[in-house]
Amino acid sequence: QITEQTIAGALDTAAYPDPDLIVRTSGEQRLSNFLLWQASYAELWFPEVLWPDFTEADFDRAMEEYARRDRRFGLVK
Repeated sequence: QITEQTIAGALDTAAYPDPDLIVRTSGEQRLSNFLLWQASYAELWFPEVLWPDFTEADFDRAMEEYARRDRRFGLVK
């Protein structure tokens, strides 16, 4: 039987927890098929900076932005 658990268990990332935050640099507001299954409840952040220029300050901004989020895990208010 195919279930959500059997699919998740067959993925290369099965041993790792799903991400809470995905940072996509360059300002592109898309995932480009990156972790599609695992990203279902992840928060997304799209800074304009390119990856080679991503600094510790940018990382800190991502963490601050994430801390302000009201995570609903798919629920609608």
